[in-house]
Amino acid sequence: MPPLRLLLVAALALAQWPQFRGVDGNGVSKNTGLPLTWSETQNVRWKIAIHGRAWSSPVVLGKQVWLTTATPDGKQLFAVAIDKDSGRIIHDLKLFDVPTPQFAHSFNTYASPTPVIEEGRVYVTFGSPGTAALDTATGEVLWTRRDLECNHFRGAGSSPILFRDLLIMHFDGSDLQYVVALDKRTGKTVWQTRRSIDFQDVQPDGRIKADGDFRKAFGTPQIVMNGDRPVLVSIGSQATYGYDPMTGRELWRIIERGNFSGSTRPVAGHGLVFYPTGFNTGQIFAIRPDGRGDVAATHVAWKAPRGAPNKPSLLLLDDLLFMVNDGGIVTCLEARTGTEVWHARLTDSYSASPVSADGRVYFFSEDGKATVIEAGRTFKILAENSLDDGFMASPAIDGRAFYLRTKSHLYRIEAPQP
Repeated sequence: MPPLRLLLVAALALAQWPQFRGVDGNGVSKNTGLPLTWSETQNVRWKIAIHGRAWSSPVVLGKQVWLTTATPDGKQLFAVAIDKDSGRIIHDLKLFDVPTPQFAHSFNTYASPTPVIEEGRVYVTFGSPGTAALDTATGEVLWTRRDLECNHFRGAGSSPILFRDLLIMHFDGSDLQYVVALDKRTGKTVWQTRRSIDFQDVQPDGRIKADGDFRKAFGTPQIVMNGDRPVLVSIGSQATYGYDPMTGRELWRIIERGNFSGSTRPVAGHGLVFYPTGFNTGQIFAIRPDGRGDVAATHVAWKAPRGAPNKPSLLLLDDLLFMVNDGGIVTCLEARTGTEVWHARLTDSYSASPVSADGRVYFFSEDGKATVIEAGRTFKILAENSLDDGFMASPAIDGRAFYLRTKSHLYRIEAPQP
């Protein structure tokens, strides 16, 4: 591909939403002109029903929006592409038949991991039931993998990421826990690394406590830079790890046995990585990603015990961390110290991760409410919006538009241009 074409492709991707939580995987957009208010009758460019039941978030590149879905019983798994201008479905592809699906908790679905897209290809996973690479123009299946095994126990939730020529995924089940990197071109395994933690949960009769329920996790990894060296920061259950993303070699780990089932994607800034430690009553950790070995005693810069979410990821905006926990408590912390700036209560419950653009923070509730606040040191509500169905998926941003997936529909929310 000519250098100018590469630059144009890169510029296009930077303006769009190619993976879970956007370009940098942190929920932050540099776009302006996004709507402040909307409803079922205001600022809806289009709305389409999505068949099945799924919580995967939309991704956007070029003229396409991609997401996944599944039949409620998990026996059929699909990838769907929508023309972003018209809302017309371009591809509706059944990728996998699953005669005997694993159990998935009613709070989860069989298509919760978010795809990742690049020029010409989209990569979708449903966890252990199957992973596929697709040609975005034709919908052709380029390769599949169905041999990456684990018992997700409550259903899969970790989203894949791309790094150079690697597709990197978590498989944190009740039986097996590992991170794997595939060659994105062929689907072949480049490396696979088992989690190193000893869960210390084997009972005297030889059975694992709670059948391994405290071993599973749903987090999505993040690449951060330690100087000029990339580190794959990966939240598992009861521990967070740093890996060399090219080889899978474990660099460091931080064990926190008081929490389990990490389910968010870390964010990074100021030389620190920030993340909630997991269920049930987690904490916010700020860690330095430059250690070696077990660094729990040396590389945790601060901990914040209040207001930590289990499912929604954090937002880092300049010197402030914003978060909403599952029960609707919104908190703002000083990123460098963990000192609380303010906290407030919203109504409803939350699973979707918040996003930020144009000096605002947007929170999306399970009941369909979207609360917009000022991204500042004082809690100030700017707008409260509502759609007919609730949000489990996190939003995508492209141009001046939101792409919002509710439990039943996908919306393009955008103010008319004068």
